[in-house]
Amino acid sequence: MNENNSTTHFGRITTPNLDWLSRAPAEPVIDPDLAIVDTHHHLWDHPSRYRYLLPEFLSDVATGHNVTQTVFVQCHAMYRADGPEELRCVGETEFVAGIAAMSESGTYGDTRVAAGIVGFADLTLGDRLDAVLEAHIQAGGGRFRGVRHSGAWDSDPIIGNGAQAAGLYAEAAFGAGLDRLTAHDLSLDAWVFHAQLGEVLDLARTHPDANIILGHCGGPLGYGPYGGKKDEVHAQWLAAITEIATCSNVTIKLGGMMMRLAAYDYGVLSAPPDSATLADYWRPYIEPCIELFGADRCMVESNFPVEKMGVGYAALWNMFKRIAQGASTIEKEEIFSATAQRVYKLM
Repeated sequence: MNENNSTTHFGRITTPNLDWLSRAPAEPVIDPDLAIVDTHHHLWDHPSRYRYLLPEFLSDVATGHNVTQTVFVQCHAMYRADGPEELRCVGETEFVAGIAAMSESGTYGDTRVAAGIVGFADLTLGDRLDAVLEAHIQAGGGRFRGVRHSGAWDSDPIIGNGAQAAGLYAEAAFGAGLDRLTAHDLSLDAWVFHAQLGEVLDLARTHPDANIILGHCGGPLGYGPYGGKKDEVHAQWLAAITEIATCSNVTIKLGGMMMRLAAYDYGVLSAPPDSATLADYWRPYIEPCIELFGADRCMVESNFPVEKMGVGYAALWNMFKRIAQGASTIEKEEIFSATAQRVYKLM
């Protein structure tokens, strides 16, 4: 049993158990030369969580895979303590830009951490939104690429919502904000649960010029009221994701399902699963995404340190490589790096 987390609260971030992670089965790195852009990770020093800054992240990265660049995604880190409420989120971009500059110095190795930055802005702000986006762009030092404004919401409080209420993406004010985001040549990282994917579909269809990046394979849920409904959830998810894939302005991130899909209870396992086992758990979601969107609209994400609750960095990337083993060399390049570099306009 994982002594530090014997009762798993899916949907909640907990401190990774390093002793438990050290019990992972040893396995060689698959295709170690394949270039990887990790398109979704966090950095934070939350008093209520734990410290995960550049040294901690690089310690995970240094496990044998060829991670060349990364994209930081908002996590409410280091917001400004004062000033206008809508501009406090710019503190996160200032914080990450500093870490990116440290990484770019070369002092910390070859991986360019936070080559792209995705921050937060309230897209329903109306006329005040432009000033927030412009402040992010200035603070990012050429790295700011977009906004994640979560629409994830479920009526059951056990799920753990990212939005204050249902239907955020359907609001006219949000759509107007998306248009302003697009005018600034910035992307939207969309985050919803699988039952809400229709909102993303409507956004993509009504805002065809928007660059929409759908996170975490579209947010399939497997706990709370969705527990024991594996086939039902997958069928609902697949029907929705098939429709979204017809929208050429949507790219999808593969991964990020550790604490939401709840495919296995990492809180009670004696050791983390190996990459082959994890591939079996996640393949029913990742393979359809690749088939439906195509390699040129798929990108991979670690979602670290969140996924670290249930698997190590090396095994996670081995899992992706196992699932993609039937792809051509060009398709692997797209999935693991080229799509991300194009969509996020990485330098």
